[in-house]
Amino acid sequence: MSAVPDFSLSGRVAIVTGASRGLGVAIAEGLAEQGSRVVLSSRKQEDLDREAERLNARFAEGTAMAVAAHAGREADLRRLVEATMERFGRVDILVNNAGTNPYFGPLIDAEPAIWDKTFEVNLRGYFLLSQLVYRAWMEVNGGVIVNVASTGGLRPSFGLGVYDITKAGVIMLTRQLARELGGKVRVNCIAPGLFKTRFAEALWGNETILNRVLTSNPMGRIGDPPEIAGAVVFLASDAASYVNGEVLVVDGGG
Repeated sequence: MSAVPDFSLSGRVAIVTGASRGLGVAIAEGLAEQGSRVVLSSRKQEDLDREAERLNARFAEGTAMAVAAHAGREADLRRLVEATMERFGRVDILVNNAGTNPYFGPLIDAEPAIWDKTFEVNLRGYFLLSQLVYRAWMEVNGGVIVNVASTGGLRPSFGLGVYDITKAGVIMLTRQLARELGGKVRVNCIAPGLFKTRFAEALWGNETILNRVLTSNPMGRIGDPPEIAGAVVFLASDAASYVNGEVLVVDGGG
């Protein structure tokens, strides 16, 4: 065994959800840079096609495929896995990255419909897609699942209670699956802090919130989407072959 860990993903196939922008695009590009073929998934086909075309132009034709799917709907997720298997015949890496946050405000005032929508995408969808990929490929052939949670799943923050609770659930989902599937499938979690994405613009676009983050963060800034890709590549690669059930915080130190 080489003393230098191998980050190559050559010959592997990855599904990345929430891959039409932000962290998902950066993650897909990072995986492709290391040789993986990537299946980009999100709700809007047009946005996915644009990113897939860009990756195919940068790397090689056939590197990326775009499949629109709602991350909270089982039928859509099943179609996503079936399309991946039909095209590539395997799914070695699953990155559950899709997310929604339709509500900002006191937890006690959140309506049931808000809970249902947030849990559908942020937690139930992660489980369903993990189950589908496991049954289609990983149960026999092994693989890696990387779930994208949030530092909000580790500590509470005002106004984001429902979202934070779903992300805490993602962390426990990760640890439970890692415990149960560890013989063949490694399952780990990324917990990003505040990144400059459209999804988080309500936070970094608020001067008061941004200044609070910048003051408390040792690095004095928020994250840039490409900075998440290296963490995912590490966990997906053989360099992390003995890493399982872990939560890797990527937040500049708090």
